[in-house]
Amino acid sequence: MNKIEQLHNKVAQAHLGGGQARIDSQHKKGKLTARERLLLLLDEGSFEELGMLVENRNKGLTTEQEQFLGDGVVTGYGTISGRLVYVFSQDFTVYGGSLSEPHAKKICKIMDLAMENGAPLIGLNDSGGARIQEGVVSLGGYADIFYRNTRASGVIPQISAIMGPCAGGAVYSPAITDFIMMVEQTSYMFVTGPNVVKTVTHEEVTSEELGGANTHASKSGVTHFACANEVECIQYIKQLLSYVPQNCEDKAPVYPYTLGNETRTALNTLIPENPNQPYDMKEVIAELTDENSFFEVHKDFAENIIVGFARIAGRSIGIVANQPAHLAGVLDIHASVKGARFTRFCDAFNIPLLVLVDVPGFLPGTDQEWNGIITNGAKLLFALSEATVPKLTLTTRKAYGGAYCVMNSKHIGADLNFAFPNAEIAVMGAKGAVEIIFKKEIDSSPNPEQRMNELVADYTERFANPYLAAEKGYIDEVIVPDQARIKLIKGYAMLENKVVNMPRKKHGNIPL
Repeated sequence: MNKIEQLHNKVAQAHLGGGQARIDSQHKKGKLTARERLLLLLDEGSFEELGMLVENRNKGLTTEQEQFLGDGVVTGYGTISGRLVYVFSQDFTVYGGSLSEPHAKKICKIMDLAMENGAPLIGLNDSGGARIQEGVVSLGGYADIFYRNTRASGVIPQISAIMGPCAGGAVYSPAITDFIMMVEQTSYMFVTGPNVVKTVTHEEVTSEELGGANTHASKSGVTHFACANEVECIQYIKQLLSYVPQNCEDKAPVYPYTLGNETRTALNTLIPENPNQPYDMKEVIAELTDENSFFEVHKDFAENIIVGFARIAGRSIGIVANQPAHLAGVLDIHASVKGARFTRFCDAFNIPLLVLVDVPGFLPGTDQEWNGIITNGAKLLFALSEATVPKLTLTTRKAYGGAYCVMNSKHIGADLNFAFPNAEIAVMGAKGAVEIIFKKEIDSSPNPEQRMNELVADYTERFANPYLAAEKGYIDEVIVPDQARIKLIKGYAMLENKVVNMPRKKHGNIPL
């Protein structure tokens, strides 16, 4: 056998992974192989593999006598829409994708290259966890990865796709990354599995119920996207990358856009005249942003707040918006954390923010107080105060109490604050305010209900409007709704070269 033929044989062996029988088994589960996933993810012909011939030669620590080239992970680099990315894809057909010392070193090598060259890192996770036969060595490999994830945070975008099992310590690498995608029915994440849960707490629970895609998308908020299948998951990764820059020194891609008639007359009638009537803030977002450009993040978690990417005149922005169609748009623990995390990502990667406000306040109750609404609400306040990217705020209706301050008010560094004419900016709603201020007068009135209604009407006329805030300069402009998109386009253009000099410090201490 000549040398070139020997090389071709080794490459063919590596491409087979754990063998055809295990590839067939993977397909029967509705899952693609590690290499098939990369072919779908990357531009055709762009993938360059590194470490294909790595083997785990420590036979004393493995129960399997046969050796597999690649050691359970495919690593390398390529392009997505012509932009450089670094990737690793765990191969479940080789030792169940379990992590060994060489496996971890391959991933760490790719992570180091991504950092040194300022390009996104994408991890396709499908692993049974640490390779038990290697003991602490495999645990050390995980820790090496966690450390690099942390060092890379805020420097390069990091995306994790969970395409199979991800349990135990393995979950913490995705948890540190910026975005997590999961596939319904075929992927799950948990620190301890159903068997351990049953032994310790006597709870009967399936893997899907405990840590499936829908569980983490709606209950825990661990995953940002629950995808119907692997193809959809990969499409989401590509779509997400189209909104973000290569690294923290870069700016997001700009798409061609020709200015035309930017008046949006639908905005004049979208907000109901009755302040207690709900409406869908996503309809407002659709009118303000470029057509079909809104890409929602964390869609099924804390639905009282909306976060996601969009484009205005071809430029990427991040949106944080109250959703009056769910819990009246109130801020609670989950909504605050969701908004804060998304805000910090946008700020880290130079993506301007748009905050749409219709918030009656923070959610009251023992559940919220005992679980730390004070600290968690402060996370959103801290994140928006800390952000130095261009920050625009549009109050569409209510902005009451502390929630007014938190939702990117002028006082915490917003660059431009707009409000619709029907906006209500005050300490609290008219009825609650009147009950406190005029309690004695109402109680002593011969007709308390009539007097209450009179006082509420008077308070509403005097305070439930945007003009008091505008008089003080807290609102820069009260605008006709159909002009909102034009104002945003001009505002972002004006702020394009914004620079903020921060106080010298190592980092802030966000209220975790």
